[in-house]
Amino acid sequence: MSQHSKEHQNIEWKESWHNDYFKWICGFANAQGGTLFIGIDDKGNNKHLDNAKKLLEDLPNQVRDLLGLMVDVNLHKTNRDDYLEIMVEPYPFPISLRGKYYYRSGSTLQELKGAALTKFLLQRQGKKWDGVPIPNFTADDLKNDTFEFFRKKATKSNRLEPEDLGGTNQELLESLQLYLEDEKMLKRAAILLFHPKPEKYITGAYIKIGYFENEADLMYQDEAHGNLFEQIEKIMDLLFTKYIKALISYEGISRVETYEYPKEAIREALLNAVAHKDYSGGAPIQIKVFKDRIMIWNDGQLPANWTITHLLKRHASKPFNPDIANTLFRSGYIESWGRGIEKMLNYCLEARIPAPNYSFEGSDFLVEFRKDIYNDEYFTGLGLNKRQIKAVLYVKEKGKITNSDYQEINEIAERTASRDLADLVYKKILINSGLKGAGAFYRLTNSITP
Repeated sequence: MSQHSKEHQNIEWKESWHNDYFKWICGFANAQGGTLFIGIDDKGNNKHLDNAKKLLEDLPNQVRDLLGLMVDVNLHKTNRDDYLEIMVEPYPFPISLRGKYYYRSGSTLQELKGAALTKFLLQRQGKKWDGVPIPNFTADDLKNDTFEFFRKKATKSNRLEPEDLGGTNQELLESLQLYLEDEKMLKRAAILLFHPKPEKYITGAYIKIGYFENEADLMYQDEAHGNLFEQIEKIMDLLFTKYIKALISYEGISRVETYEYPKEAIREALLNAVAHKDYSGGAPIQIKVFKDRIMIWNDGQLPANWTITHLLKRHASKPFNPDIANTLFRSGYIESWGRGIEKMLNYCLEARIPAPNYSFEGSDFLVEFRKDIYNDEYFTGLGLNKRQIKAVLYVKEKGKITNSDYQEINEIAERTASRDLADLVYKKILINSGLKGAGAFYRLTNSITP
């Protein structure tokens, strides 16, 4: 066999055996398992493997002695060359090689250290970072005002029994599963949620916000410290009094305030960042406000094998910090499980602004909201003429426009309409449907209509 299926996350090719490749076996065992082929180059071509039979006999025992694993080693013969197939199953408990832990991630092998190693070991024990106990803390070390604030919100949400809310702070912690009875210790989540100064014990457990003229020029900034409840309240207050404008209108004699962004969508994004942040990373949640957009960043991880595509579909709730998420749910902050992304989209559509953008790379999770930029001021700045502005606002309301529509609303000839529309497509404001003849139409590049 001269060609093999491509290398991917679960397959690795090596021309010959080196003892360094025990690391790859360790990495496969700690991830989703995989297959290591010996005697195949990185293009998938067979290479002569002199010691194939000896390796077939030696490797299973060496893997067992070094890693404590049982692997299948198979010898495959071709017309000219032999190659080995080492099949590694995923293991439910951590596997180390001479005291070091390796993990296959994508197409690379990583040695796990520091916070990444801690997280990995906790996961293998079936634990989450926010569920780890912290010694030497009691309910008396936490902030009574925050407990009272929680009780008021939880009473309205009706998600805890009255007797749970009416008990002592210690009993409330037990009801919220924030106290480990066996260890007689509070969980980390309790410190983040109810301690007056969690940053003394958890680096970076705060939120910072700034207004930027552009990516390089910070105009002003604020920070929200204290426990998570205090941070959420302060940031929401700052956002909608200092950073986000209210558009004033009147219905009769009644004054109506409409914000540039739907408050519910921004709150949902903030709560997602708080509930899903990797607090072991040491970096605060960061919010950047620009003239035309808001970006909310947190250090975090998606569930195993998930992508942004999974998030945008209906999905089960898999919070990175389940104890924090549960407490926020009981308080009424989080309205439902696993629907945060869907709700943000619906809030934006109702407010007639573009759908949020999401990105995830490494451990950077980013949500971006964009303002409704479809207005006279914005389009005049782009050099659009009055006919074009009128047409774009028509598309915003109707969802699409045809060449005939353009002629009719502007009372112009077909040639002028075609030229104006071509310019709007060139400037990436409109997109052509691709249809021909009477069925052809144009719509907004980033449609903000439901």
